[in-house]
Amino acid sequence: MHFKLIIAFVEDTVTDKVMKAARESGATGATVISNARGEGLKGMTTFFGLSLETQRDVLLFLVEEHLSRKILEKVCDVGCFEQRPGTGIAFQIDVEDAVGVQQQIAELVDRMEDQL
Repeated sequence: MHFKLIIAFVEDTVTDKVMKAARESGATGATVISNARGEGLKGMTTFFGLSLETQRDVLLFLVEEHLSRKILEKVCDVGCFEQRPGTGIAFQIDVEDAVGVQQQIAELVDRMEDQL
């Protein structure tokens, strides 16, 4: 089985919605790294030295490659990445090898057989 890693940087206010949408699209779970900070084309907005930017979470989804594009698009839609600039980004990269995912593989095999 081949995997992709979807990495999404989302506003912390939408983390739960993005996680739920990814699960509904086929993700079997995720790792959340809280309180990340990013900067896009425009620098951070400050007010008397205090940042006005919202906090970001980093979501890591290890997903089966045939499901990855569908999950990536759903994350983008729910996170409103294209509708509102600066809300977040997501991308996927190939995974050469993975360990500790035997239970996910069994679940994915069942799901993939149902779809084929």
